[in-house]
Amino acid sequence: MASTETREISKEILAASSHPAAERTTVIVPVLNEEDNIPILHKALTEALQGRDYELIFVDDGSADRSPEVLRSLAERDQEHVTVIVFRRNFGQTTAIAAGIDYSSGEVVVLIDADMQNDPSDIPMMLDKIDEGYDVVSGWRVDRKDPYLTRRLPSRVANWLISRVTGIALHDYGCTLKAYRRDVLQGFRLYGEMHRFIPAYAGSVGARIVEVPVKHHPRLHGTPNYGLERTVKVLLDLIAVKFLISYARTPIYIFGGFGLFLIAPSAAVLVFLLTRKILVGTSVLASPLFPVSTMLLIFGFLCILMGFIAELLVRTYHESQAKPTYSIRKVLNAKSGPAGT
Repeated sequence: MASTETREISKEILAASSHPAAERTTVIVPVLNEEDNIPILHKALTEALQGRDYELIFVDDGSADRSPEVLRSLAERDQEHVTVIVFRRNFGQTTAIAAGIDYSSGEVVVLIDADMQNDPSDIPMMLDKIDEGYDVVSGWRVDRKDPYLTRRLPSRVANWLISRVTGIALHDYGCTLKAYRRDVLQGFRLYGEMHRFIPAYAGSVGARIVEVPVKHHPRLHGTPNYGLERTVKVLLDLIAVKFLISYARTPIYIFGGFGLFLIAPSAAVLVFLLTRKILVGTSVLASPLFPVSTMLLIFGFLCILMGFIAELLVRTYHESQAKPTYSIRKVLNAKSGPAGT
Protein backbone atom coordinates (compact mmCIF):
# COMPACT_ATOMS: atom_id res chain seq x y z
CA MET A 1 0.00 0.00 0.00
CA ALA A 2 2.78 2.39 0.96
CA SER A 3 4.67 1.68 -2.26
CA THR A 4 1.53 2.43 -4.29
CA GLU A 5 1.07 5.75 -2.50
CA THR A 6 4.73 6.58 -3.07
CA ARG A 7 4.36 5.92 -6.80
CA GLU A 8 1.25 8.13 -6.94
CA ILE A 9 3.04 10.95 -5.11
CA SER A 10 6.01 10.64 -7.48
CA LYS A 11 3.69 10.90 -10.47
CA GLU A 12 2.11 14.04 -9.01
CA ILE A 13 5.52 15.62 -8.45
CA LEU A 14 6.61 14.83 -12.00
CA ALA A 15 3.37 16.23 -13.37
CA ALA A 16 3.79 19.41 -11.34
CA SER A 17 7.36 19.91 -12.54
CA SER A 18 6.48 19.45 -16.21
CA HIS A 19 5.21 22.23 -18.48
CA PRO A 20 2.52 21.96 -21.14
CA ALA A 21 3.67 21.93 -24.75
CA ALA A 22 0.94 24.49 -25.55
CA GLU A 23 2.87 27.30 -23.87
CA ARG A 24 3.63 30.28 -26.06
CA THR A 25 7.15 30.39 -27.49
CA THR A 26 9.01 33.59 -28.34
CA VAL A 27 11.96 33.39 -30.74
CA ILE A 28 14.25 36.43 -30.57
CA VAL A 29 16.53 37.11 -33.55
CA PRO A 30 19.15 39.90 -33.30
CA VAL A 31 19.88 41.15 -36.83
CA LEU A 32 22.90 43.02 -38.19
CA ASN A 33 23.38 43.22 -41.98
CA GLU A 34 21.61 39.94 -42.79
CA GLU A 35 19.29 40.98 -45.66
CA ASP A 36 19.89 37.74 -47.63
CA ASN A 37 19.42 35.43 -44.62
CA ILE A 38 16.25 36.93 -43.14
CA PRO A 39 13.71 35.42 -45.61
CA ILE A 40 15.41 32.01 -45.41
CA LEU A 41 15.44 32.13 -41.62
CA HIS A 42 11.79 33.18 -41.41
CA LYS A 43 10.73 30.26 -43.60
CA ALA A 44 12.81 27.79 -41.58
CA LEU A 45 11.45 29.10 -38.26
CA THR A 46 7.88 28.92 -39.54
CA GLU A 47 8.37 25.28 -40.54
CA ALA A 48 10.11 24.38 -37.27
CA LEU A 49 7.39 25.95 -35.10
CA GLN A 50 4.39 24.75 -37.11
CA GLY A 51 1.57 23.66 -34.82
CA ARG A 52 2.83 25.70 -31.86
CA ASP A 53 1.73 29.01 -30.40
CA TYR A 54 4.70 31.25 -31.20
CA GLU A 55 5.93 34.74 -32.03
CA LEU A 56 9.10 35.85 -33.85
CA ILE A 57 10.80 39.05 -32.70
CA PHE A 58 13.43 40.40 -35.09
CA VAL A 59 15.59 43.18 -33.63
CA ASP A 60 17.56 45.16 -36.21
CA ASP A 61 20.72 46.42 -34.53
CA GLY A 62 21.48 49.37 -36.79
CA SER A 63 22.02 47.45 -40.04
CA ALA A 64 23.71 49.33 -42.89
CA ASP A 65 22.20 47.12 -45.63
CA ARG A 66 18.56 46.51 -46.59
CA SER A 67 17.76 44.43 -43.50
CA PRO A 68 15.27 46.99 -42.08
CA GLU A 69 13.34 47.08 -45.37
CA VAL A 70 13.29 43.28 -45.60
CA LEU A 71 12.04 43.06 -42.02
CA ARG A 72 9.27 45.59 -42.60
CA SER A 73 8.10 43.59 -45.62
CA LEU A 74 8.20 40.43 -43.52
CA ALA A 75 6.15 42.05 -40.75
CA GLU A 76 3.49 43.08 -43.28
CA ARG A 77 3.25 39.55 -44.73
CA ASP A 78 3.20 37.69 -41.42
CA GLN A 79 1.42 40.03 -39.03
CA GLU A 80 0.22 37.18 -36.85
CA HIS A 81 3.68 36.01 -35.82
CA VAL A 82 6.32 38.63 -36.65
CA THR A 83 7.30 41.64 -34.55
CA VAL A 84 10.10 43.92 -35.76
CA ILE A 85 12.14 46.29 -33.60
CA VAL A 86 14.48 48.67 -35.44
CA PHE A 87 17.21 50.46 -33.47
CA ARG A 88 18.30 53.98 -34.40
CA ARG A 89 21.93 52.83 -34.41
CA ASN A 90 24.09 49.84 -33.52
CA PHE A 91 23.89 49.05 -29.79
CA GLY A 92 25.28 45.52 -29.77
CA GLN A 93 23.91 41.98 -29.78
CA THR A 94 23.26 41.87 -26.04
CA THR A 95 21.15 45.04 -26.16
CA ALA A 96 19.20 43.65 -29.12
CA ILE A 97 18.45 40.49 -27.13
CA ALA A 98 17.43 42.56 -24.09
CA ALA A 99 14.99 44.57 -26.24
CA GLY A 100 13.53 41.36 -27.64
CA ILE A 101 12.99 39.99 -24.13
CA ASP A 102 11.30 43.25 -23.08
CA TYR A 103 8.82 42.98 -25.96
CA SER A 104 8.28 39.22 -25.71
CA SER A 105 5.13 37.53 -24.41
CA GLY A 106 6.09 33.84 -24.47
CA GLU A 107 6.53 31.63 -21.42
CA VAL A 108 9.54 30.14 -23.23
CA VAL A 109 12.14 32.36 -24.90
CA VAL A 110 14.46 31.05 -27.62
CA LEU A 111 17.48 32.97 -28.91
CA ILE A 112 18.93 32.35 -32.36
CA ASP A 113 21.33 34.17 -34.68
CA ALA A 114 20.13 35.52 -38.03
CA ASP A 115 23.09 34.19 -40.05
CA MET A 116 21.52 30.72 -40.60
CA GLN A 117 24.53 28.97 -39.05
CA ASN A 118 22.24 27.80 -36.26
CA ASP A 119 19.56 25.42 -37.51
CA PRO A 120 15.93 26.30 -36.62
CA SER A 121 15.03 22.61 -36.92
CA ASP A 122 16.78 22.09 -33.54
CA ILE A 123 14.26 24.30 -31.75
CA PRO A 124 11.49 21.68 -31.31
CA MET A 125 14.00 19.33 -29.66
CA MET A 126 15.04 22.12 -27.28
CA LEU A 127 11.41 22.93 -26.46
CA ASP A 128 10.84 19.25 -25.67
CA LYS A 129 13.66 19.53 -23.12
CA ILE A 130 11.94 22.56 -21.60
CA ASP A 131 8.74 20.50 -21.37
CA GLU A 132 10.71 17.83 -19.48
CA GLY A 133 11.28 20.34 -16.68
CA TYR A 134 14.54 22.10 -17.59
CA ASP A 135 14.77 25.87 -17.21
CA VAL A 136 17.67 26.42 -19.62
CA VAL A 137 18.53 24.39 -22.73
CA SER A 138 21.90 25.42 -24.13
CA GLY A 139 23.01 24.55 -27.64
CA TRP A 140 26.42 22.95 -28.17
CA ARG A 141 27.91 23.26 -31.66
CA VAL A 142 29.75 19.93 -31.59
CA ASP A 143 30.79 20.11 -35.25
CA ARG A 144 31.34 23.85 -35.55
CA LYS A 145 31.86 25.19 -39.08
CA ASP A 146 34.09 28.18 -38.29
CA PRO A 147 37.84 28.88 -38.73
CA TYR A 148 39.87 27.19 -36.00
CA LEU A 149 42.44 29.85 -35.08
CA THR A 150 40.22 32.92 -35.16
CA ARG A 151 36.91 31.49 -33.88
CA ARG A 152 37.01 27.96 -32.47
CA LEU A 153 40.27 28.10 -30.47
CA PRO A 154 39.47 31.40 -28.67
CA SER A 155 35.98 30.04 -28.03
CA ARG A 156 37.33 26.87 -26.39
CA VAL A 157 39.59 28.89 -24.11
CA ALA A 158 36.74 31.25 -23.22
CA ASN A 159 34.31 28.38 -22.53
CA TRP A 160 36.81 26.68 -20.21
CA LEU A 161 37.51 29.92 -18.35
CA ILE A 162 33.84 30.87 -18.00
CA SER A 163 32.96 27.37 -16.77
CA ARG A 164 35.71 27.49 -14.13
CA VAL A 165 34.91 31.00 -12.91
CA THR A 166 31.11 30.70 -12.82
CA GLY A 167 30.90 27.06 -11.76
CA ILE A 168 28.37 26.30 -14.54
CA ALA A 169 30.18 23.92 -16.90
CA LEU A 170 29.09 24.29 -20.54
CA HIS A 171 31.00 23.42 -23.70
CA ASP A 172 29.63 26.31 -25.74
CA TYR A 173 28.67 29.52 -23.97
CA GLY A 174 29.06 31.37 -27.28
CA CYS A 175 26.27 29.47 -29.05
CA THR A 176 23.36 31.89 -29.30
CA LEU A 177 20.84 29.08 -29.84
CA LYS A 178 19.42 28.61 -26.35
CA ALA A 179 15.96 28.15 -24.85
CA TYR A 180 14.95 29.68 -21.52
CA ARG A 181 11.96 29.43 -19.29
CA ARG A 182 10.85 33.03 -18.91
CA ASP A 183 11.13 33.23 -15.13
CA VAL A 184 14.88 32.61 -15.14
CA LEU A 185 15.34 35.74 -17.28
CA GLN A 186 13.85 37.97 -14.59
CA GLY A 187 15.79 39.88 -11.96
CA PHE A 188 18.79 41.10 -13.97
CA ARG A 189 19.57 43.38 -16.89
CA LEU A 190 21.85 42.60 -19.81
CA TYR A 191 24.81 44.85 -20.67
CA GLY A 192 28.01 44.58 -22.71
CA GLU A 193 28.39 40.98 -23.94
CA MET A 194 26.40 39.60 -21.02
CA HIS A 195 23.91 37.56 -23.08
CA ARG A 196 26.36 34.65 -23.22
CA PHE A 197 26.38 34.54 -19.40
CA ILE A 198 22.63 34.12 -18.97
CA PRO A 199 23.05 30.39 -18.11
CA ALA A 200 25.48 31.41 -15.34
CA TYR A 201 22.96 33.91 -13.95
CA ALA A 202 20.22 31.30 -14.16
CA GLY A 203 22.43 28.69 -12.51
CA SER A 204 23.11 31.06 -9.61
CA VAL A 205 19.41 30.98 -8.67
CA GLY A 206 19.10 27.21 -9.03
CA ALA A 207 17.84 26.83 -12.60
CA ARG A 208 17.92 23.36 -14.12
CA ILE A 209 20.33 23.52 -17.06
CA VAL A 210 20.99 20.98 -19.80
CA GLU A 211 23.31 21.18 -22.81
CA VAL A 212 22.28 19.54 -26.07
CA PRO A 213 24.21 19.05 -29.34
CA VAL A 214 22.88 21.21 -32.17
CA LYS A 215 23.69 21.45 -35.85
CA HIS A 216 25.95 24.18 -37.21
CA HIS A 217 26.31 25.27 -40.82
CA PRO A 218 28.86 27.35 -42.74
CA ARG A 219 27.79 30.91 -43.43
CA LEU A 220 26.42 31.15 -46.99
CA HIS A 221 25.43 34.82 -47.14
CA GLY A 222 27.00 37.94 -45.68
CA THR A 223 30.12 38.27 -43.54
CA PRO A 224 30.74 37.66 -39.82
CA ASN A 225 29.95 40.69 -37.68
CA TYR A 226 32.29 39.87 -34.79
CA GLY A 227 36.01 39.13 -34.54
CA LEU A 228 38.76 38.53 -32.01
CA GLU A 229 38.25 41.96 -30.41
CA ARG A 230 35.15 40.50 -28.80
CA THR A 231 37.34 38.25 -26.63
CA VAL A 232 38.59 41.20 -24.56
CA LYS A 233 35.02 42.35 -23.89
CA VAL A 234 34.03 38.84 -22.85
CA LEU A 235 36.90 38.62 -20.35
CA LEU A 236 35.98 41.97 -18.78
CA ASP A 237 32.31 40.98 -18.61
CA LEU A 238 33.32 37.70 -16.99
CA ILE A 239 34.90 39.63 -14.11
CA ALA A 240 31.69 41.64 -13.71
CA VAL A 241 29.54 38.49 -13.86
CA LYS A 242 31.65 36.75 -11.20
CA PHE A 243 31.27 39.75 -8.91
CA LEU A 244 27.51 40.02 -9.49
CA ILE A 245 26.91 36.30 -8.98
CA SER A 246 29.17 35.77 -5.98
CA TYR A 247 29.27 39.12 -4.19
CA ALA A 248 26.33 41.29 -5.31
CA ARG A 249 24.46 40.53 -2.06
CA THR A 250 27.56 40.51 0.19
CA PRO A 251 30.08 43.01 -1.29
CA ILE A 252 31.83 43.35 2.07
CA TYR A 253 33.28 39.88 1.49
CA ILE A 254 35.31 40.92 -1.53
CA PHE A 255 36.11 44.51 -0.48
CA GLY A 256 36.74 43.55 3.12
CA GLY A 257 38.72 40.47 2.14
CA PHE A 258 40.96 42.49 -0.15
CA GLY A 259 41.33 45.13 2.56
CA LEU A 260 42.43 42.53 5.11
CA PHE A 261 44.80 41.09 2.51
CA LEU A 262 46.51 44.50 2.35
CA ILE A 263 46.37 45.24 6.08
CA ALA A 264 47.88 41.93 7.22
CA PRO A 265 51.35 42.31 5.57
CA SER A 266 51.34 46.02 6.36
CA ALA A 267 50.79 45.33 10.06
CA ALA A 268 53.46 42.62 10.00
CA VAL A 269 56.01 45.04 8.47
CA LEU A 270 55.19 47.76 11.02
CA VAL A 271 55.58 45.28 13.88
CA PHE A 272 58.94 44.23 12.41
CA LEU A 273 60.11 47.85 12.15
CA LEU A 274 59.05 48.66 15.70
CA THR A 275 60.70 45.51 17.05
CA ARG A 276 63.90 46.34 15.20
CA LYS A 277 63.75 49.88 16.61
CA ILE A 278 63.46 48.57 20.17
CA LEU A 279 66.11 45.87 19.84
CA VAL A 280 68.65 47.46 17.50
CA GLY A 281 67.77 51.12 17.52
CA THR A 282 67.28 51.42 13.75
CA SER A 283 64.99 54.31 12.82
CA VAL A 284 61.52 53.31 11.72
CA LEU A 285 61.03 56.39 9.54
CA ALA A 286 64.33 55.90 7.74
CA SER A 287 63.35 52.50 6.36
CA PRO A 288 61.81 52.43 2.82
CA LEU A 289 59.44 49.76 4.13
CA PHE A 290 57.66 52.29 6.35
CA PRO A 291 55.93 54.37 3.62
CA VAL A 292 55.06 51.19 1.70
CA SER A 293 53.46 49.54 4.72
CA THR A 294 51.67 52.77 5.64
CA MET A 295 50.15 53.05 2.16
CA LEU A 296 49.06 49.41 2.25
CA LEU A 297 47.44 50.02 5.64
CA ILE A 298 45.55 53.06 4.34
CA PHE A 299 44.42 51.26 1.18
CA GLY A 300 43.28 48.31 3.26
CA PHE A 301 41.10 50.46 5.49
CA LEU A 302 39.70 52.27 2.43
CA CYS A 303 38.74 48.93 0.88
CA ILE A 304 36.90 47.93 4.05
CA LEU A 305 35.10 51.29 4.11
CA MET A 306 34.12 50.78 0.44
CA GLY A 307 32.72 47.40 1.45
CA PHE A 308 30.57 49.05 4.13
CA ILE A 309 29.27 51.59 1.59
CA ALA A 310 28.54 48.80 -0.92
CA GLU A 311 26.65 46.87 1.78
CA LEU A 312 24.50 49.94 2.48
CA LEU A 313 23.80 50.36 -1.25
CA VAL A 314 22.80 46.71 -1.62
CA ARG A 315 20.42 46.94 1.35
CA THR A 316 18.94 50.18 -0.01
CA TYR A 317 18.52 48.55 -3.44
CA HIS A 318 16.62 45.56 -2.08
CA GLU A 319 14.57 47.35 0.58
CA SER A 320 13.56 50.38 -1.51
CA GLN A 321 12.12 48.11 -4.22
CA ALA A 322 10.91 45.40 -1.85
CA LYS A 323 13.17 43.15 -3.93
CA PRO A 324 13.69 39.71 -2.35
CA THR A 325 17.14 38.29 -1.79
CA TYR A 326 15.96 34.82 -2.76
CA SER A 327 14.50 33.08 -5.81
CA ILE A 328 11.54 30.69 -5.53
CA ARG A 329 10.83 27.95 -8.06
CA LYS A 330 7.24 27.31 -6.91
CA VAL A 331 4.95 27.64 -3.89
CA LEU A 332 2.45 24.92 -2.99
CA ASN A 333 -0.77 25.59 -1.05
CA ALA A 334 0.24 29.08 0.07
CA LYS A 335 -2.59 30.83 1.92
CA SER A 336 -1.08 34.30 1.39
CA GLY A 337 1.93 36.04 -0.12
CA PRO A 338 5.03 37.36 1.66
CA ALA A 339 4.50 39.94 4.39
CA GLY A 340 3.88 43.38 2.98
CA THR A 341 2.36 42.19 -0.34
